[in-house]
Amino acid sequence: MSGLNDTPSSSRLQIAVFGRRNVGKSSLVNALTSQEVSLVSEVAGTTTDPVMKTMELQPLGPVVFIDTAGIDDHGPLGEMRVKRSYDILNRTDLALLVIDAQLGVGDWEKKMLEQIKEKGLPVIGVINKTDTADYNSNQKKTYSRDLGLSLVEVSAQTGKGIDDLKITIIRKAPSRGKEQPLVSDLVNAGDLVVLVVPIDSAAPKGRLILPQQQVIRDLLDHGSLAVVTREKELPHTLESLKHKPTLVITDSQAFETVSALTPPEIPLTSFSIIFARFKGDLKKLVEGTRAIASLKPGDRVLIAEACTHHRQADDIGTVKIPRWLQQKVGGKLELHWCSGFDFPPDLKNYKLIIHCAGCMLNRKEMLYRISRASGKGLPIVNYGVLIAYLHGILPRALAPFESLLTEDAF
Repeated sequence: MSGLNDTPSSSRLQIAVFGRRNVGKSSLVNALTSQEVSLVSEVAGTTTDPVMKTMELQPLGPVVFIDTAGIDDHGPLGEMRVKRSYDILNRTDLALLVIDAQLGVGDWEKKMLEQIKEKGLPVIGVINKTDTADYNSNQKKTYSRDLGLSLVEVSAQTGKGIDDLKITIIRKAPSRGKEQPLVSDLVNAGDLVVLVVPIDSAAPKGRLILPQQQVIRDLLDHGSLAVVTREKELPHTLESLKHKPTLVITDSQAFETVSALTPPEIPLTSFSIIFARFKGDLKKLVEGTRAIASLKPGDRVLIAEACTHHRQADDIGTVKIPRWLQQKVGGKLELHWCSGFDFPPDLKNYKLIIHCAGCMLNRKEMLYRISRASGKGLPIVNYGVLIAYLHGILPRALAPFESLLTEDAF
């Protein structure tokens, strides 16, 4: 579990490791992080789903290394694993392309490099297993020429060259630039913000969910005051305050209740809408609500969640949103779900995509998913935007962002 002082994986520089099966990708990740986080075996195809490991790599700061399945995997399951490896490119900031010192450069490496370059990603070529007896540095020139890429020689087994690779990563890592603000630009230092956090069967035991943690931390970092309460205690909380809060932020599931309990002169929004801007394109997600009025019973709708979690009896993505949306439409919809790294390659025939807040995705991947939908002319909304719309409070929920949105956006 991430603590309030931990940088979430989705906010770290994403460094993905690609290559054929058994070239030593997992060993390389273990060597770079100095921890055995990836299973290592001489059996090809040991790594199936992407494996992530966070660390601090100074002066870059917090990074996450992503160990992927072999790009030469085969068979029905192997093809699925390869697809997941390629999908990782959509969240990658820096790619490491690993070459076996004995196998050298083949069509697999060339194809992978083409995919990396198509995404416009910086890439580092890595020759692994250089400790083998029949490898010599002259081969580096041949491999470099074949690939058209400068290469770093390492041995994940002995640790040789790992420090050189870290230095190369630091040099090649892209600048993160100015990050999209979370909530700090909506309030000032000293302002009081009330956070409404329902504690029900869906709430994780003993902790707050990641969006709530991050908003609290952002407020504290910028000198604002955070008061956390449940919706049941919200009236008493507001009455107890000496001054009116500058902003009330609620879990989207309690939007209707909290809106009724919060005086209209107090600005109100939700964690999910804040993340719609932080992770994606708020204006595009708001524009997606226009499609809801034209939905008809039987239309296909995709509900996408970035995380995989245990479903509760009244789960937001599989129960509440379908219920509210079908009440609005006046009949049953053909609903499809995806979660985690899975996002359908074929989006045709869907009439709407409903996406979660995306707290487990980095901004790059969330924007990629939005662009995929937009490129198909497919409207997309996120949970918070949709729930506010369905309960008739979207204009109020968007008021804190009025400088970013035109009135006709909703």
